[in-house]
Amino acid sequence: MFASILENVRAKRPLVHNITNYVTANDCANLLLACGASPIMADDPLEAEEVTALSQGLHLNLGTLHSQTVPAMFASGRKANALGLPIVLDPVGAGVSAFRRETVQKLLDEIRFSAIRGNFSEFKALALGSESIRGVDAAAGDRITEENLDQAISFAEAFARQKNTVAAITGAIDLVTDGTKTFRIRNGHPAMGSVTGTGCQLSALTAAFVSANPERPLEATAAAVCAMGIAGETAYRRLSSLDGNASLRAYIIDAIYRLTPEQLENEADWEIRRA
Repeated sequence: MFASILENVRAKRPLVHNITNYVTANDCANLLLACGASPIMADDPLEAEEVTALSQGLHLNLGTLHSQTVPAMFASGRKANALGLPIVLDPVGAGVSAFRRETVQKLLDEIRFSAIRGNFSEFKALALGSESIRGVDAAAGDRITEENLDQAISFAEAFARQKNTVAAITGAIDLVTDGTKTFRIRNGHPAMGSVTGTGCQLSALTAAFVSANPERPLEATAAAVCAMGIAGETAYRRLSSLDGNASLRAYIIDAIYRLTPEQLENEADWEIRRA
């Protein structure tokens, strides 16, 4: 199911405009290059809309939200909507501050997103306007487990239907849904949590996959989540006794670079539930 999605990324090499955070911008750019896409970062309002018009997709990330980048996000989002370009939102730390809560709610009101990728706490903040005390990480009580899986799926499906988007809630168990069809994905490794920005990289990867497969946003998002999880598994297997999280970070990017359509097809660990 997913092999053709990666093949399209490599064949089309979509240009993805990223308005992202300064902590992980370099890793996002390198991961996009590794998967076969082309990155561009432009967050000044004077050029953001123009850059979006030249791109095949848009990735908005709230990780280091700044009052000067917010107008660029809205200008780029409106331009992408007008041109019919895919947009992926990463609502990093959406519940951390009033500024983030207000900005992301306005984005949801005014911009149509092809996919939204975040952890369970961030999605709860989007849906309920709740505050977070864990910063950009999911709160302990918001982790998806086998015990709360059905409840989490119902939440994700309702959110996707309400926002008319693909919701990708990632964690130990990943959920990707359009409100009707839900992928439950179990790829990845816990060590990925020791690397800053794996979620940001996944959101950029999702933007590339959806941009190259705009007619299949659900499957493209699920494929990106599987690909990132497989990369984490592959990277962890490479670690030696002297390697740490810095090596893991590099190995994840290497694994995406070396990922083949056949490997993605064969190692993706997913199942489908229909609402």
